[in-house]
Amino acid sequence: MITPKEIVFTPIQIKVLTEHSKKNSPDESCAILFGKTENDIATIKDIFFAENIEKSPVNFTISNDELISAYSQAEKKNLDVSGIFHSHPASAPYPSSTDKKYMEINPVPWVIFSNMEEKFMAYIYNSGILQIPLKIS
Repeated sequence: MITPKEIVFTPIQIKVLTEHSKKNSPDESCAILFGKTENDIATIKDIFFAENIEKSPVNFTISNDELISAYSQAEKKNLDVSGIFHSHPASAPYPSSTDKKYMEINPVPWVIFSNMEEKFMAYIYNSGILQIPLKIS
């Protein structure tokens, strides 16, 4: 497993994720990020929007059926699951204790958008939670 040191989005992807977050507010929104990782950089190529089956403003869960579908679509598109996205409708874009627990078992970049701060941040678990640069280009 390659551990990326940076994650890259297009401006359109950022706009779409922001709209997805606002549309699902006050609940957390979530998505699976498809892409390719080369030279320690994860470049996002596609977004799989998922339903937060918890319908919660402080947690998210993606159903097993949707996860299976996401991995299947990524494979068909010859892309990797390069990240997990979710929003924090009323808090800062920092991993919660629940996020940290799941980051350990899903060692891909986790991208969090704060609706409150209108800010994106990215993190990865690598013997602890590390912030990684999020680039828009």
